[in-house]
Amino acid sequence: MDLEELVRGCLKDRPGAWEALVDTYAKRIYNMALRFSGNREEAEDLTQEVFLKLWHSLPRYDFRKDFTAWLLVIARNQLIDEYRKRKQEKSLRQDLDGREVSLPSPDDPEASLARSEARVLLEAGLARLSPDMRLTLILREIEGRSYEEMAEILGLPLGTVKSRVNRARIQLAEAFRDMKGGLS
Repeated sequence: MDLEELVRGCLKDRPGAWEALVDTYAKRIYNMALRFSGNREEAEDLTQEVFLKLWHSLPRYDFRKDFTAWLLVIARNQLIDEYRKRKQEKSLRQDLDGREVSLPSPDDPEASLARSEARVLLEAGLARLSPDMRLTLILREIEGRSYEEMAEILGLPLGTVKSRVNRARIQLAEAFRDMKGGLS
């Protein structure tokens, strides 16, 4: 069953169509949410919220458009909305020192130490970026999207996307420098 048939099956409540659609995109949406939130439990919640939003939005899907790009726009908007909402909630219940810190649990310390440190550093750097800059880097550097795909997903002109990727890279490098300076 191709993607268009799958979406039409969801719209007609065909058995198994929704599950197949979710299975097709769950990992991609979860990884996007994880990179965005930096927390596995939040990423799971965000993934469910994206699919709930998709369920409600599916009747408005225009079959002339690329479904994956359309879904990623829904995901992007949901992630940014949730980020703003959670940021407001966190500011109300911050720790005394004004920071909340969560450390990942180690898998196999010998085999994955360098990878874990790099992931923690990347997630900390991404957390310092605005939601728009963070999403830009996730789409380009982590998901490997082309500039053209990003322009469609973000609803921006190609030149703006290229400029935003460049600015996001610079901001991430500055965040790394700031973190390195804070560790000395």
